[in-house]
Amino acid sequence: MTQTRAVAGVLALPVVPPVRRTRSVLVYLAYAWLVTVVGMALFASLLPLAPYITAVGTPHQGPQWGSLELSMGTDYLGRSIFSRAVHGAQVSLVVGICASMIGFLFGGLLGMLAGYFGGRLDAVVRLLTDAMLAFPPLILLMALSSILTPSLGTLMMGLTLLVIPTFVRLARANTLAWSAREFVLAARNMGAGHRPILLKEILPNVLPSLGAYLPIVMAALIVAEGSLSFLGLGIPPPTPSWGGMINDGKDAITDSPHMVLMPALVIFLTVFSLNLAGDHLRRRFDRTLHD
Repeated sequence: MTQTRAVAGVLALPVVPPVRRTRSVLVYLAYAWLVTVVGMALFASLLPLAPYITAVGTPHQGPQWGSLELSMGTDYLGRSIFSRAVHGAQVSLVVGICASMIGFLFGGLLGMLAGYFGGRLDAVVRLLTDAMLAFPPLILLMALSSILTPSLGTLMMGLTLLVIPTFVRLARANTLAWSAREFVLAARNMGAGHRPILLKEILPNVLPSLGAYLPIVMAALIVAEGSLSFLGLGIPPPTPSWGGMINDGKDAITDSPHMVLMPALVIFLTVFSLNLAGDHLRRRFDRTLHD
C-alpha cells in the first residue's frame, strides 16, 4: 500500500515500501538434500558402511531404525539397501551431471553461434535440432543400449545426445533476444568484432538462463537413467544404480515393498530438489524475468 507525506503544505511523492522477497523453506531443504546426496556419493568409501555386494542381514528384511546399514532394509540377497543407494548415487549423479554439462557446453555454444550469425548455419542447426527432438527419446536410448555394450559411457553418450538439442534451442532463443538489444548494437556500431560481442556482451546474459535450466535437465537425466536401469539397459550388475535397485525389487513388491519404495523415494527427493533449485536459480539470476 502506498502512502503520501505532506511537507510544508506540499503534497510529496508517494512512498512505496520495498518489496519483501519470501524465501521458501522447501528451497533450503532441497539444497540441504542435494548437498547431503552429493557429499555421501563423494565420500561413500569413507562412510562406515558395508560393501554394497556384501550381505548384512537376512534377505527381504524390513527397515531397522537401530542400524544405519539396515535403515532401509535389505534386498533379495541380504545386501544393505542404504549402502547400495549411497553407491548408486555415484552412478546417477555422474550420469546426470556429466551428460548435462556436456550438453550445456556444446548445445549452448552451437545455439549461440546459430542465433548470432543466422543464415545457413542457423537453418542447418534448426533442422538438426528439430529432427533430434522429434525422435522418441526412450527409443533412441534403447537402440543405443541394444547396439552398443551397456556401460556408463554408452549411457552418457545417449543421454548427452538427448539434451544437446534442448540447450541449442534455449541458447539460440536467448541469443536472438540479446543480439537485438541496444548495447549490442552500440558495440557493433563502434567497430567491435564478432568474438568480443559474443564473449563480452551476449555470453554473460545468456549464461544465467542456461545455468538456471541446468538442474532441471539433471533431474530429467536421472529419471531417464533410472528408467533404462529399470528396463535392464543401464549399468550392468553388480554395480548398483537407483533404477536397477527398483528393478531388483519389483518382483517382491507385494511382500517387501521397501525394496522398491526406498530407492524410488531417493529418486523422488533428488529430482524434486533439483527442480526446486532450478526454479530458484531462474528467479534469482535470469535477467529476462527482471527485465
